[in-house]
Amino acid sequence: MTRAVDELWTVAREKPQVDANALAAAIETAASEPSEALDYRTRLLMRDGLQALEAHWGKHRFMRWLTRSSARENIARASDPTYLDGNPDEIGFPSLARRVVDAIQPEDVERFLRDLSRRVSRPTRLVIGGSIPLILGGQITRATEDVDAVNEIPAELRDQHEFLDELREVHGLRLAHFQSHYLPSGWERRVRSLGNFAQLQVFLVDECDIFVGKLFSLRKKDRADLVALASQLSRETIVHRVREETAGFRSDPRLLDAAKQNWYILFGEELPS
Repeated sequence: MTRAVDELWTVAREKPQVDANALAAAIETAASEPSEALDYRTRLLMRDGLQALEAHWGKHRFMRWLTRSSARENIARASDPTYLDGNPDEIGFPSLARRVVDAIQPEDVERFLRDLSRRVSRPTRLVIGGSIPLILGGQITRATEDVDAVNEIPAELRDQHEFLDELREVHGLRLAHFQSHYLPSGWERRVRSLGNFAQLQVFLVDECDIFVGKLFSLRKKDRADLVALASQLSRETIVHRVREETAGFRSDPRLLDAAKQNWYILFGEELPS
């Protein structure tokens, strides 16, 4: 398998979501390879990837991308029935179409924070949890509208509703908040700095704390994130925090049961006690 083909498979296997632009770029690169470098399953993946992109973007945007592509002739050939040895109805990757999204990129978040900082006139601390730290760390690919502040939106920004609505229109992101009881105890000692955006001091919740919070969650979306994160984070660190920092979670039978199920799905073992 060539490096270009390997990249296509890596992008397509991203879970729970696949960034449309990354998929398009990977298809272009793979399509530039000699035809003998593309095995049958890779050609099938290219066909389904192209169909997924057209369904997600719409025909007009898809054709604009295809027309501008330097590999457009090879890409067009990948949509031809003969490209799949005359078997156009072959079932390939049915989940791909529903997983393609316009994912938020780290630079999108940073632009939002720089714009947000224009209305901050004194040193202000903003601690962000949720999916944004995982997107910035490259652990997940995700479409999201929420930049989740822990506990409360800073007082200086909280009542600037018109300005926050304006940022949502410009950047596709909104400043939201969630309560810290969804995080393991001691989380505040482990936040890391993203840096200063003028007077706005931004910190990110630790990835392992986010993982543990999702572990004790009933939401299907959180389980999908756990599957994506399990192989990327330190299991030793996670086990320690599950044992030492989750007494509050364990006091709720529903959350404890969710954690037990999630842990078994991820690792095939009983939840560390």
